[in-house]
Amino acid sequence: MEPRQQQFSIWYFVFALLLILVLQNFLFAPHAETLSYSSFKALLGAGKLEDVAIGEQTISGTLRNEGLETLLPAEKLAELKKFEPGAHPFVTVRVNDPDLVKELEAAKVRFTGRIDSNWMGTLLSWILPAVIFFAIWGLLMKRMGGAGGGMGMLEIGKSKAKIYMEKDTKVTFDDVAGVDEAKEELKEVVTFLKEPGRYGRLGAHIPKGVLLVGPPGTGKTLLARAVAGETGVPFLSISGSEFVEMFVGVGAARVRDLFQQARGKAPAIIFIDELDALGRARGANPMGGHDEKEQTLNQLLVEMDGFDPGKGLVLLAATNRPEILDPALLRAGRFDRQVLVDRPDKIGRVQILNVHLKKVHLDADVDPEQIAALTPGFSGADLANLINEAALLATRRGANAVTLDDFTRAIERIVAGLEKKNRLLNPKEREVVAHHEMGHALVAMGLPNMDPVHKISIIPRGIGALGYTIQRPTEDRFLMTREELENKMAVLLGGRAAEHVVFGHLSTGAADDLAKATDIARGMVMRYGMDEKLGHVSLESSRPAFLEVPGVFPHAREYSEETARDIDCAVHDIVQSAFDRAVRLLTQQRERLEQGARLLLQKETLGEQDLKTLQASPGSQGTTLPTAAAKSSQ
Repeated sequence: MEPRQQQFSIWYFVFALLLILVLQNFLFAPHAETLSYSSFKALLGAGKLEDVAIGEQTISGTLRNEGLETLLPAEKLAELKKFEPGAHPFVTVRVNDPDLVKELEAAKVRFTGRIDSNWMGTLLSWILPAVIFFAIWGLLMKRMGGAGGGMGMLEIGKSKAKIYMEKDTKVTFDDVAGVDEAKEELKEVVTFLKEPGRYGRLGAHIPKGVLLVGPPGTGKTLLARAVAGETGVPFLSISGSEFVEMFVGVGAARVRDLFQQARGKAPAIIFIDELDALGRARGANPMGGHDEKEQTLNQLLVEMDGFDPGKGLVLLAATNRPEILDPALLRAGRFDRQVLVDRPDKIGRVQILNVHLKKVHLDADVDPEQIAALTPGFSGADLANLINEAALLATRRGANAVTLDDFTRAIERIVAGLEKKNRLLNPKEREVVAHHEMGHALVAMGLPNMDPVHKISIIPRGIGALGYTIQRPTEDRFLMTREELENKMAVLLGGRAAEHVVFGHLSTGAADDLAKATDIARGMVMRYGMDEKLGHVSLESSRPAFLEVPGVFPHAREYSEETARDIDCAVHDIVQSAFDRAVRLLTQQRERLEQGARLLLQKETLGEQDLKTLQASPGSQGTTLPTAAAKSSQ
């Protein structure tokens, strides 16, 4: 490790000056005894003064104290007992005595005048303002230099990278779960940093850069820190936004300084988080002009071309928006390898839960498999937050351990929002909401290949949800057929269908359901080519997201007006067909719908066991199978 660099500070000079003043005052200055003026006059009259220096405020000189016992009265001698025989310096305060000079001449004492110089006051009169000025100046420069500190303006071009050594990282691959494929990819980087000669044996070389790509909260930063923890090499971590300042050229200077630091500490790992803040595609600015960010990106590209990975320097970066990165960053020789860090599947969620659940006191009934089944689409950060919320709920009710019910309530809080106990609905509204949510549940239980309904509630939650229905997937799904998408839309429209069947009118409560169903139908027509008339054609624009600037360049349709009309008609027909299916199914199960709504009004929340009892009760037809993991809100 390089020796720590010492920084210049004005306080070193201040401390040295004060030390010199103290030494001069206590070690080198003569120590004179202080006399009262009356004693001084008595000594003058007795002829015991050798010489006198008369100043503006004090009188100093030397005296002889031999034979003073016979010359001075006892009260004066008490003051002189501290003197040893011989000549001694003394000092006394000068008073307004017009006859003093005459008395000195009469006693034949040598006397001189002296100008008292208050050198300490003079010195402090310019040192103190200078110290205050430099202190204020340093504070202002530090503020202008940003959170990086240091010398502020003097170090504005320095990199703000945080350097973690082996003992500082404290993260290994054992702390990362649910992303096994990404871990395998990065283990090769670890092996290279530990055994660089192994890869050069057959002429291969490690990739210069590894780009971690994935949604927020999936563990990209944690993986990068785990690589540093496994290898035990210095880890230089910086965010892409920290390269950009208000001054032109600062970003490029910080890029140069970052790579210079890394070369000095090689083998080392450079990690740039949120790379999209720095590596956005050049020319994407619709207003044109010379962008400071482009110069910073150009410098990064040059540095990536210039460093040799054979010396043990590896560049890691993370982003959740790879589509907006400049193509020059992603070419071979720069970020050679892209590692996907996706949301975990059910097995991955169980692994992540097992890591975080070690820190929580759990009840015996808690099964990570059940929690993982209730959390499809949750990222690693979401699961960590879920466990914390469950522990807080258990603490709030004074429990000794966290139960499965705490996890269920925590999921509801995260997915649907906080309970609004003070939002009181009138009886008519509660009745509409109960039939609405029961409509979702019955359609989900009456259609094939749907996930089972886990819970129904008419307790208002969040901003606008007056009730909600939660379904629990039996497995992770990656493909869906047209029939399954149509069934999913029927479940979403089941609430509105129930209002239509029971009350004969429609309400505003299905706004969110309608938006979701319409999105699914539009995707079926425009993205998946599932409409017979339009055929197997993708009608969505493939234009990169960074070129789509709302209000600046209108989105150009790549199809005719006639095709646009056909799209609208196809979307309308698909949504209407799903609504009609839900109406038919609920009309057949009208008795069960009424019974379930009454039970829901009575209990406010129904669980799986309540729904099984309702399904087994005598009513109209309908066997029950499970539905797709979707939350429907009133």
